[in-house]
Amino acid sequence: MTQGCTQSNKMRTRRSKNLRPAALVAILVAMAMALSSCSGNGNGPVQPTITVGVTKVVKKSLGRQITLSSELVPFQEIDVYAKESGYVKKLSVDYGTRVKAGQVMALLEIPELEAQLQEDQAEIKNATNQVSRAQHELYRYQAQYKALHLQYTRLNGVFESQPGIVAQQEVDDAQGKDMAASSQVDAGQAAFEATQSQLLVSKAKLLHDQSLFDYAKITAPFSGVVTERYANLGTLVQAGTGSSTQAMPIVRLSQDDLFRLVIPVPESYVRYIRIGDHVDVRVPSLDRTFPGRVARFSVDVREDTRTMHTEVDIANPQRVLLPGLYADAELLLDRKDDVPTVPVQALTHAGDKITVFVVTQNDELEDRAVQLGLQTASDVEIVSGLNEGEQVVVSDRSGLKAGQKVHPQAVAVMQYHEENAQ
Repeated sequence: MTQGCTQSNKMRTRRSKNLRPAALVAILVAMAMALSSCSGNGNGPVQPTITVGVTKVVKKSLGRQITLSSELVPFQEIDVYAKESGYVKKLSVDYGTRVKAGQVMALLEIPELEAQLQEDQAEIKNATNQVSRAQHELYRYQAQYKALHLQYTRLNGVFESQPGIVAQQEVDDAQGKDMAASSQVDAGQAAFEATQSQLLVSKAKLLHDQSLFDYAKITAPFSGVVTERYANLGTLVQAGTGSSTQAMPIVRLSQDDLFRLVIPVPESYVRYIRIGDHVDVRVPSLDRTFPGRVARFSVDVREDTRTMHTEVDIANPQRVLLPGLYADAELLLDRKDDVPTVPVQALTHAGDKITVFVVTQNDELEDRAVQLGLQTASDVEIVSGLNEGEQVVVSDRSGLKAGQKVHPQAVAVMQYHEENAQ
């Protein structure tokens, strides 16, 4: 190209000899401009400086979390059955009634048990009389034995100390009466103990029947709210211990001051779950977030779903939460504070090697290898390779090369939130 420019300039010089002075000056100016444009180094025109979007390496706290969705269920919810069959005599609760533990919710009428209690009381009275009679008999036998034994002792003493005064026959008769009286005392003692045992049996039967009769009072096993009512006044309810096809509950009771959120944690996140971990539970229908904690998990992964049964407890002292509400649980998996980070847009993956373009103080690009740590949806921890405050390229890196001059321009990086909804 330089040779072509030289030949053209020579031709213009020869032509200029035949022109006027004014025209000659114009041609000389044009030739000077042409020579200036052709005086390059032969590598073509200089490339313009490229503008790249950059952001600085900053220290921040990183945390990974997942969001799992489920329905709120009461901590406890049961159908309350009657222990004994009977008619509903009184019903003190209805839908939405709040009760405390031990509060009477319904009263049954059980005529058979009432009659049985009267019979038991009569048996106890009769058994008590039998005990009293047996005790008096025992006292009489003991008194007779005492007299006959004393008589035998005296006769036998005289017989041994003064032979011939008392006949042997009299001593033998006294001894026989003494032994018979002793046997009567033993028999009386046995009869007395038998009547006492019978009294204890009668009392135990009364306690048993009284316990069954006490089940006529249907009480709340825990504090909560009545969510269903199955019976009305006069309804004949069957005993809950009978056939399940005949037994009918009276009410359904739900504990509403504490809720469970049962969430299936995917297999890949099971290792991060720990008892006591804080969980933010968001209820979209209420537009509120409630604090919860991981209370328990099954410690096994189901083969069909590859998830682990995990329960989060959420306190509900103000009774804002309701059973069946849809909720999102945000579980924090791991967290690091005050670590160097860059946006994930700055990373370039080439096989097993990860690099970033760093803009040096001379506004030149440097392709630098880095080692990563904790990574979130938006940012990644830099373990080595970068220092805080350095500028990394986050814009399109296609066509960029190490050593290239660039014009860095700070840009805002969009943030993302990691979610995993079930």
